[in-house]
Amino acid sequence: MLDTHARKYVNPIIDGGAEFFLKFKLTPNNVTVLALLIGIGTSIFVYFDMELVAVILLWLSGFLDAVDGAMARKSNTTSAFGTLMDITFDRIVEVSIILVIGIKYVDVRINLIVLAVSILMSMTIFLTVGALTEQKGMKSFYYQAGVAERSEGFIMFTLMILLPNYLAIIINIFSLMILITAIQRALEAKKILN
Repeated sequence: MLDTHARKYVNPIIDGGAEFFLKFKLTPNNVTVLALLIGIGTSIFVYFDMELVAVILLWLSGFLDAVDGAMARKSNTTSAFGTLMDITFDRIVEVSIILVIGIKYVDVRINLIVLAVSILMSMTIFLTVGALTEQKGMKSFYYQAGVAERSEGFIMFTLMILLPNYLAIIINIFSLMILITAIQRALEAKKILN
């Protein structure tokens, strides 16, 4: 929801980041890998109880995740492989955080399994619609909006990291948001693909 409706407000910052990295001759794929490594760093700092550093790294990886696409568009180097890396690496970052929280907080493992399944369902619909539709958006594939997009995910992961006493509640709310998004995407897919 935020990615769809608030992107225009943060685009100048993202574009500035893209121009910065392009000046240093980095490719969009270089920045995608950097975003992955920093994102995985989030889970390492969560494990070692360095929550503030973890949250800063999480948001930095998210920023770079947006910058790489802006770089590709500015340099006219968008590619199917870059899109594949971007989407795959996003899931790796999410899974690494879920795994570390599951290792640290045994009592919420079932909640985390439900969260992972919710993400899997929503992303399956998202990617299948993107593959089957001819429509393209700002990204190199058809982007389905929803209640839980990347920014909402980062907010929920931030809350999970900073408020471990409320983990079960936060995880359950996050799962519900993603399930609502999956339903939204399925209903939109029915209109688009029929």
